[in-house]
Amino acid sequence: MNKMTEEKVQQLKETFVSTYDSTSDGRLHIEELAKMVLPEDENFLLLFRRETPLDSSVEFMRIWRNYDADSSGYISAVELKSFLQDLFLQHKKVISPSKLEEYTEAMMKMFDKNKDGRLDLNDLARILALKENFLLKFEMDACSQEDRKRDFEKIFAHYDVSKTGALEGPEVDGFVKDMMELVKPSISGNDLDKFRRVLLGHCDINRDGIIQKNELALCLGLKLNS
Repeated sequence: MNKMTEEKVQQLKETFVSTYDSTSDGRLHIEELAKMVLPEDENFLLLFRRETPLDSSVEFMRIWRNYDADSSGYISAVELKSFLQDLFLQHKKVISPSKLEEYTEAMMKMFDKNKDGRLDLNDLARILALKENFLLKFEMDACSQEDRKRDFEKIFAHYDVSKTGALEGPEVDGFVKDMMELVKPSISGNDLDKFRRVLLGHCDINRDGIIQKNELALCLGLKLNS
């Protein structure tokens, strides 16, 4: 049997990339990978990521909470199937139960990095093309009180999607997720739930289950103008 030399490996790699590298940048992107694994008529399930990327972690967490139906901190194969079925309906596509099962298995193989049969927060974020952490835009160690107040106003407005003057539900989740990922890039759903309880314990002064704007400001050591 001929040994696979380093030169042959390189030739094989170049052939492989040249066949599927539609962007000609020398790398395989997720859309190109999809073409290798999935039937052409089903590629839209991954290609839709380019058309409808999520702008914030708030919407991402809304999706996460909806499909993590048993609150396990993970998306199981059954929960992923439910997500994919709803996605097909959203795109007005008809799919048979057997094809849905087949596609669920393909998606699990592609995105379940540790092969434990379930998806974590980071896996789903990859599928949904979640944009960069919003908090990375800010200097967290800014010394000026005015700079900190200005940044706080922008940050709170970003997560207060409902514009109620308070963070609740997925708005709290989205803020917690982004805050945690500043110090721990890879977090689990269980990590997020623990830190969420800690944040509410410190910031939710009136214990109503939501975080008012002035409560979060006090928690961060800021005094807002009346």
